[in-house]
Amino acid sequence: MKSSATSLRLLTSTFAMSLTMVPAWAEGSAPVPALTLELNAAQPSDKGCRLTFVVNNNLGAGLSKAAFEIALFNGAGVVDRLTVLDFKDLPEGKTKVTRFDLAGTDCTKVSRVLINSATECAGTGVEPNACMRKLKTETKTGIAFGV
Repeated sequence: MKSSATSLRLLTSTFAMSLTMVPAWAEGSAPVPALTLELNAAQPSDKGCRLTFVVNNNLGAGLSKAAFEIALFNGAGVVDRLTVLDFKDLPEGKTKVTRFDLAGTDCTKVSRVLINSATECAGTGVEPNACMRKLKTETKTGIAFGV
């Protein structure tokens, strides 16, 4: 009797553990739609500061137009500048590298880049607010970057 009770408990535990693993497996099978924007580099240029972004559009549809208003913060945490970066078209499933030269900006004095809003977010079947709602940010620099 004791061994069958132990076997039953072991079987029940194994079954319960397998059920808890199903949601994690199911989530991993379908990627969540996202627009990933990575601040990849900030380098001095002849004009000022060159910001390099790596963009990956996995929204499920191509974007014919994508532009974001950003705020640049100085070392004291004060907004130094607002500007719009136009990423133009972003095809579905494609990774794109884009550079922007910010005239008169010293890269060493930029402590944070904040995406304030999407000024343009257009594409067939794309909700106008998808660029902000499904935006994921990353940075490879020492500059804080986010929404």
